[in-house]
Amino acid sequence: MKAQQLRNAVLQLAIQGKLVPQDPSDEPARVLLEKIKAEKEQQIKDRKIKPEKPLPEITDEEKSFEIPNSWEWVRLGEISTNIHYGFNASAQISGNAKLLRITDIQDNKVMWSNVPFCHITDKEYDTYGLNNRDIMIARTGGTIGKTYIVENLSYKSVFASYLIRVIPPMGINEKYLKLYLESPFYWEQLKEKSMGTGQPNVNGSSLKKLIIVLPPLTEQQRIVSKIEEIMPLIEHYEKLETELFKLEAGFPKSLKKSILLYAVQGKLVEQNKDDEPVSILIEKIKAEKEQLIKDKKIKREKPLLEIMDEEKFFDIPDGWEWVRLGDVVQINPRNKVDDDLDVSFIPMPLIADGYKNIHTSDIRKWKEVKSGFTHFQENDVAIAKITPCFENRKSVVLCNLYNGYGAGTTELHILRTYGNTIIQKYLLWLVKTQHFINSGTATYTGTAGQQRIGKEFVANYVFPLPPLAEQQRIVARVDELIALCDVLCDENALNNYKPTKKANNIIEFEPKLIQQDEESAEEFDMVARAEIISPETQAKIAERIKSLRTKK
Repeated sequence: MKAQQLRNAVLQLAIQGKLVPQDPSDEPARVLLEKIKAEKEQQIKDRKIKPEKPLPEITDEEKSFEIPNSWEWVRLGEISTNIHYGFNASAQISGNAKLLRITDIQDNKVMWSNVPFCHITDKEYDTYGLNNRDIMIARTGGTIGKTYIVENLSYKSVFASYLIRVIPPMGINEKYLKLYLESPFYWEQLKEKSMGTGQPNVNGSSLKKLIIVLPPLTEQQRIVSKIEEIMPLIEHYEKLETELFKLEAGFPKSLKKSILLYAVQGKLVEQNKDDEPVSILIEKIKAEKEQLIKDKKIKREKPLLEIMDEEKFFDIPDGWEWVRLGDVVQINPRNKVDDDLDVSFIPMPLIADGYKNIHTSDIRKWKEVKSGFTHFQENDVAIAKITPCFENRKSVVLCNLYNGYGAGTTELHILRTYGNTIIQKYLLWLVKTQHFINSGTATYTGTAGQQRIGKEFVANYVFPLPPLAEQQRIVARVDELIALCDVLCDENALNNYKPTKKANNIIEFEPKLIQQDEESAEEFDMVARAEIISPETQAKIAERIKSLRTKK
């Protein structure tokens, strides 16, 4: 049950006489009603209030539930006086009285020092002047039905025209009346009585006809005490509910970050001692690079700095090697293509963001795009370099290009591997890690809104390179888990989700990882322990998420 549902249930129990026990010694509500009637007649006699048209009797059909014998069904107009609209005036920075408006009432509180002023005559103040215990009801717009008990009144004050005042007699506990005006029974009636084709609104006449169940005064006080005891607990529950909602809403996103974190640390799949070591892979990259230089397809570049121990920010498995990105891939290479060849053209909007690997393209002649645009070819990895596209993970493996070549927005950096040495999808998952994003944004240059990561950052980025065979295993596992995260985000997919027969395809993280705030969860050293679990547990996780969504 959600917090608001629980709150409604408690209030409904309260007004049905089921929240606190009845006391036979309590003076019955019918006696209280006689006293209120006598008080109103005296006020009429003293010309403090005017006689009002009798209200219709309450029919049996209007009595929606059973009430205790000592209670009475009444209409709001029978137990209150002066139900009327407020003072029609404009808010001023100075004046002789405070003007309480709907907008001044926030979370059942009024910051009286912030309430504006108005100018009002003494005669008008006699009609609209506020007193402690008065109950305000919003009569129009999105706040219709909202209520407030006037308290801590230290200023001469009146209420604005979009409010209606109810003055409870001394025989009515104003806090009981207020909680009644928050109950589901009240809101059901208000909905029926609301009028207005544009904004819904309610008038004083309809409010007078609202049906109230009236307990003895002493029981009103017991109900109020019990509600004041219970509501803080519900408020605490509501805060926990909000945190749970945030946690669930952010769970797939946080889990994706964690999956990539584990992937690049060598903790997502098992190592295989039979894999060809990365040292041999690096030699192949060097040989391929030298051949391209010899063939004059690329130019020899200035060697990058050796990697310092301080740059190796976690332990990696045996068989892996720390490398700089610029040492193992080409960055921003150029194409040599026939001018009349049809090629793909990809502006930034055609590249998906987030953890997706999707792009579309237009067709252009190479001569139209070879100058002033970024070059790429089939299976290159593209990274958006400008804010906010970079932070939003606009990066993609470029595939199915027309004739294998393309050009696009200048706001891309391109990574091209040396032969079959690095899996392009592995590079893609690398540049979508939060560490890569954080490291890049720390090097931004340019003016606000036009900041970019430079080629130097990309070339000098340090990361651990796994053996080629392990790269393939990592990519397969990441693809599977990211897809599962997407299932958790999709209501329809979640309802139809069936765990795969293959075991070990989800990671169960300690709750503390997901509970961290986004920034701390993004740090590479914030790692939770992982435990490979079975398909049966996967099914339980899916069922749990489904049940949480259903309860919403």
